[in-house]
Amino acid sequence: MTKLHWKIGTVLGLLILSFWLLYPTVEWYTKTPGERAKLEAVRMRPKRILNLGLDLRGGTHLLLELDVAKLGKKEQLNDAMARAIEIIRNRIDQYGVGETPISRQGERWISVDLPGISNTEEAENLIGKTALLEFRLVNESPEAQTVISKAELMDGSPLNKDGTPVPEIAKLLPKGTILCKSAAGEEGDRTRYYVLNDTVSVTGAYLENARVESDRQFGTPSIGFTFNKEGGRLFDQFTGANVGKYLAIVLDGVVHSAPVIKTRISGGSGVIEGSFTLEEARDLAIVLRAGSLPAPVNIIEKRVVGPGLGEDSIHKGLMSALGGLLLVLVFMAIYYKGGGFIADTALLLNFVFLIAAMSYFSATLTLPGIAGMILSLAMAIDANVLILERMREEMALSKPVAMIIPTGYDKAWSAILDSNVTTWIASIFLFQFGSGPVKGFAVTLTIGLLIGMFTSVFVTRAIYEFWLTSNPKELSI
Repeated sequence: MTKLHWKIGTVLGLLILSFWLLYPTVEWYTKTPGERAKLEAVRMRPKRILNLGLDLRGGTHLLLELDVAKLGKKEQLNDAMARAIEIIRNRIDQYGVGETPISRQGERWISVDLPGISNTEEAENLIGKTALLEFRLVNESPEAQTVISKAELMDGSPLNKDGTPVPEIAKLLPKGTILCKSAAGEEGDRTRYYVLNDTVSVTGAYLENARVESDRQFGTPSIGFTFNKEGGRLFDQFTGANVGKYLAIVLDGVVHSAPVIKTRISGGSGVIEGSFTLEEARDLAIVLRAGSLPAPVNIIEKRVVGPGLGEDSIHKGLMSALGGLLLVLVFMAIYYKGGGFIADTALLLNFVFLIAAMSYFSATLTLPGIAGMILSLAMAIDANVLILERMREEMALSKPVAMIIPTGYDKAWSAILDSNVTTWIASIFLFQFGSGPVKGFAVTLTIGLLIGMFTSVFVTRAIYEFWLTSNPKELSI
């Protein structure tokens, strides 16, 4: 196989690969919104497709603030923020919202975009839960029974908003205990209260997995959990030392069940039972699997972008991009004739390769991303202009066609490389110090520049070399 055959085979192979990568994206977005929503609900969304960002698809932007006052004494802010971002990302990914942009803003704020989600109440609850799972012994002393009787007879709540007992209850609590309420609806509409030991022997930090299960007799949903090796050993010791006592399963300060420990529980697994709906059990399992936030997060800003505005942005963005592309294609074909047509072919291939690469990496396309794409296409056509102008200079010296083409590429190469490298440097700084849409612009621009270099130099030269096999006498530029 000659060198030319290898070049043409590479270009055709990449073109076929690009169409194969683009098929899932095209097939997905040709479906109606209703069809896409049904498939997303059952987690049937393709993985490797081009995702539309918040400004194109519509959805909700949330700005969260980490409550640094409630961080543990040994918890560093930077570590806590990194852990919180990772946990929030895991929760949202498991919830089924693909490619969610999440980034740190300032010292203690986290920016979250939820494309395609306009009713965000459920997602907000999922993001904000601290999911602190604890196993505590129930205190059954006479003093504890007195506290419970008084708490249940009070007109108001015996607990403050922060979960601490009101003064008249606090003074009655036995030393080394706390007061917790039961989950809503555990026993009809009446809220029960429990006096629990303040010592926590096992927490959700040792959890390895959590899943939704169903009661075999009644079919009610529950949450099965499995500890890691260390957690299983601690739970085995804890239950073995407290057979016959009541064990409260506490999630975020609320008692979901308090079964009696009938025997030592070995194997490192168990079940959290309560009055869960299927959705509540699913969300709790997701939160437990993803891990507990290092501190509570508060939603301090919420901005909704309607689907109509997103569709309008897509329409205007596409019209402007297609209009500009058409003008460039027509200008190149008229001004540079045959050479312009080859440059136009490379530009169209550049666009196909770029969209295919973004689909493969499941990139999220935003308006700044479209701007980066247009700039990279402009850089690619600029490289072709440099090559064609160098060829014209060689033509003016009356050189043969077989010498004009390689000389034009050789002389234009340094200018093409310099212009692309300087733009790459700017992209690196934008990616390093920017956030959100700025990073999206930088990523799209960087990928576009790499592909633009390939199409404007490698692809066009392969076309010219193939054309030279016909022994042309003149070059149309």
